[in-house]
Amino acid sequence: MNTETKVAPWTLISLRPRGQHAPLRRAAKAAGARVIALSPWALQARGDATTRATLEAALAAERVVFSSPAAVQAAARLVNLAAPHPGQWLAVGAGTAAALNRQGAQDIAAPARMDSEGLLALPALADLHGLRAGLVTAPGGRGVIAQTLAQRGAELLRANVYARRPLALAPRTLQRLRRAAGPWVLALSSGEALALLLARLPGDLQAPLRAAIVVAASERLAAQARAAGFAQVRVAAGPLPGQLVAAAHAALIPPASS
Repeated sequence: MNTETKVAPWTLISLRPRGQHAPLRRAAKAAGARVIALSPWALQARGDATTRATLEAALAAERVVFSSPAAVQAAARLVNLAAPHPGQWLAVGAGTAAALNRQGAQDIAAPARMDSEGLLALPALADLHGLRAGLVTAPGGRGVIAQTLAQRGAELLRANVYARRPLALAPRTLQRLRRAAGPWVLALSSGEALALLLARLPGDLQAPLRAAIVVAASERLAAQARAAGFAQVRVAAGPLPGQLVAAAHAALIPPASS
């Protein structure tokens, strides 16, 4: 990210799950921003017998998709991901692939475009007739992946290895947001997180939030933000913290004078 062009102090709003804001904070600090962490949920790993059984079945499939780094971490609590596996394992993006590599998993395919659409464009998922497809994920979330795998002929084996637990928005954090320096930029990498935030946000913050610039991790998320009433929406190169902050910084650079 090129931060040679300076911008005035600004605020980046993070919707990452509770306890997962640090990478975005580091990237934002390098660009001269402060972060307000508005976690609409926390992630909770599952460890019951049913989860373990569905995970083992999913990992035995000919194609196995991991939907997020959190899915990898939760799965690794239950099974050894470094053990040999019979099928092709796929990650939704570079962060998920890196999480698998840290667990010792080998031969992971991941798309250059780090979203559901990029994943589903991989050749290994083009024709799934007669194949089983495991999906290691959480309830809700990337519904387009499960739907498309089934539409392409796969027997879908879903393992919900963690859950998203909704959180109340902390009054102290909301007060910090009210006092935060503008302009505001909302980093958007989850449509569910945005919907949950808007449902819980106090009335006096609804309009100011919608006046913020949104940097979305994909075109699909950008469309969701526009539908929710956000007028200033930019699409980042991807969902990684550096990509989101780079898009935010670029949106804030004043136009060159003629």
